[in-house]
Amino acid sequence: MSLTVAAYPNLRLRRLRQSASIRELFQENHLNPSDLIWPVFVCEPGDDTEIATMPGVRRYLVDELPEQVEEAYQLGIRAILLFPKTPSALKTENAIEALNPKNLICKAIRKIKECVPKMVVLTDVALDPYTTHGHDGILKNGDVENDTTVDVLIKQTLNQVDAGADGICPSDMMDGRIQAIRCALEVKGRVNVLLVSYGVKYASTFYGPFRSAVGANLQGDKKTYQLNPANAVEALRDIKQDIAEGADGIIVKPGLPYLDIVSQAKSFGAPIWVYQVSGEYAMIKYAAANGAIVEEDAFYETCLSFKRAEASKIITYAAKEISKCLKKISA
Repeated sequence: MSLTVAAYPNLRLRRLRQSASIRELFQENHLNPSDLIWPVFVCEPGDDTEIATMPGVRRYLVDELPEQVEEAYQLGIRAILLFPKTPSALKTENAIEALNPKNLICKAIRKIKECVPKMVVLTDVALDPYTTHGHDGILKNGDVENDTTVDVLIKQTLNQVDAGADGICPSDMMDGRIQAIRCALEVKGRVNVLLVSYGVKYASTFYGPFRSAVGANLQGDKKTYQLNPANAVEALRDIKQDIAEGADGIIVKPGLPYLDIVSQAKSFGAPIWVYQVSGEYAMIKYAAANGAIVEEDAFYETCLSFKRAEASKIITYAAKEISKCLKKISA
């Protein structure tokens, strides 16, 4: 007996949409607080805690972190990603403050691990918060020098790991840095440190509010090391290389404009995280503030799109807000 493909009227797909309970029954992807990673900005006393370009986001003092991180954990968030706003007086051409064991990020790591040890603390590895020129590495003849930068990134990594970081997220986009960092961690006996690479970081306009948040005064652009937004195959090559070099997972950044990369990257067999970056966050906030969209719905829908593209985790500044909404839905 041959089978025929069902067609209307035998196939009525609206049957799957007729009530909230039936829609839930057939829902393919779900969003949970544990899917979310919360990026947190840290600043020194006396610095401005407000971020004008990111409504609802602020910088926290180190002493404020335990309460905020504990709240995030109680909401179901299991990982945070730290970024420092380094005081201008400590920024140099060679980013030497990144190697200071008493720098802002190291103090933040120690405080969180002391007070909320169950929270996974991830840290950014790149030099832009520490350089006077705002680039992710060491400049030579006006361009970022790859191998010299990698040497400094290794030292920055070990500094943050010694402070207690559970995982390292290199965002610099230097060639070979994942292999170099992984080897350094092995040599130091830090075999359990997570290494999640920004394997795909496009030279995007959507980073503007973030640079303001960390006080980066970028001179020029980052197009010689960040990816060309026109390229997909090159992005997949970067992912494949970073996995081969020892990355435990890959971050794709920005998120919504690059869902095609997220979807294709899953075939490499490593966890793929997506970063809903500052510009994406700000667009939703500004549109909602002007009555164009409903904020909660927009964050939920965009995060579902990341899950649909098969991202396993979502880095978003709205993590706590989304988690609170999810708690209401499930109550």
